[in-house]
Amino acid sequence: MIEKLTKEYLDDLLVRLAHHSSAIEGNTITLNQTVSIILNDTIPGSINKREFYEVENHKQAFEYIQHNLLNNEKLSLGVIKEIHRLLLDHLDFNRGNFKNISNAIVGAEFDTASPEQTPNLMYQWLNNYEYLIENAQTEEEKVRIILEKHIEFERIHPFNDGNGRTGRMIMLYSLLENNLPPIIISKELKPRYILGLAEQDTNLLYDLAQPLIEKEKDRMQKFQNKIN
Repeated sequence: MIEKLTKEYLDDLLVRLAHHSSAIEGNTITLNQTVSIILNDTIPGSINKREFYEVENHKQAFEYIQHNLLNNEKLSLGVIKEIHRLLLDHLDFNRGNFKNISNAIVGAEFDTASPEQTPNLMYQWLNNYEYLIENAQTEEEKVRIILEKHIEFERIHPFNDGNGRTGRMIMLYSLLENNLPPIIISKELKPRYILGLAEQDTNLLYDLAQPLIEKEKDRMQKFQNKIN
């Protein structure tokens, strides 16, 4: 799919992903400031250094997944680790590696995987994802599988930090790899999104995602119309 998307649309997609995915994690940089950082290489005044990199790093991670998808690179543990390494540049000393310390999710009533469990769980996660996607028959099945695996990824919480941003970038990778429209979860939808993750409710996330997919199809078409 990615080879059919216009540069303007991809720029728009990147800006929205960087802004909303970071905002879900508490980043306060505005959408307009994100445009300045991502597209204009301009740093607006009085921006927190960490928040700047949380947004800015989406650019190099997004360029990486574009390159991979154009070269038909399948999702792999190596790809997942590299996405994390790029997203956590300047932010985490252990970037690009699975966690080496135990971590937790604020407000969660379950334990994330231990550092010792994580490599094997992620290996199983990927194998199961590949099997389910290969045997899916419809677009809806594929979207549901990707959302279900997103929930599982976040519960494993395989990295020291940046699991939310990494998980949403992986979800984008999976959707585009399977010729599906992107899903950009806006910061306004955070309460429902977090509830879906906490309750392991794929149906809730699918109900949340379905109108976003339809809006994204329309947005893609509008950008396509501009060059016709």
